[in-house]
Amino acid sequence: MFAIMVALGVAGVVALLAALFWPPRWRLSYRAEVVFAVLLTGLVVYADLDSARVYRAYESALPEAAVAGTARDAGEAAAGFDRSITVYTYQWGFLFIDASGAVSRNAMIARPGEKILFRILSNDVIHGFNLPAARITTEVDPGAVRSIWIRAPARPGKYLIQCVDYCGVGHYQMKAWLVVEEHAADQAHHGQH
Repeated sequence: MFAIMVALGVAGVVALLAALFWPPRWRLSYRAEVVFAVLLTGLVVYADLDSARVYRAYESALPEAAVAGTARDAGEAAAGFDRSITVYTYQWGFLFIDASGAVSRNAMIARPGEKILFRILSNDVIHGFNLPAARITTEVDPGAVRSIWIRAPARPGKYLIQCVDYCGVGHYQMKAWLVVEEHAADQAHHGQH
């Protein structure tokens, strides 16, 4: 599709220059312009629909692949941590998968001070995992698993998680959130003191 786009772009520039500098008798007919516009529109619509189809198929397989890895390692990871989370990095997004297989996209909820083990995987390119509030940065190669742990911030709030390795044209939007919030039981406990 990229080659077609480049070829059409070059052909369009050549046609524009030809229309500007050739004598009037060599100008394209109105019918040829309409055919070119319809052809170009058809290619754009086809590319968009095909791209959306490929992306949906790609995304539909992500949770199963990551959940399989989570279930396999949940037992060994749980020791010494309040929670173990598998983080699946892919095409400018994050999936957070807990030990039960529950999936959250681009956000995860934690309790204040919770000790969390992150198992980070990538299936496409090198991605970074940066959580500035926890002062931690790492990167993960495709097919590898990187384990890091944090203690969630003590103050409730919304904390940025971001990719810090340039991973393609959508890199700037590869962000997620660690949402630290107190549960009702924690709030009741604090209210008694």
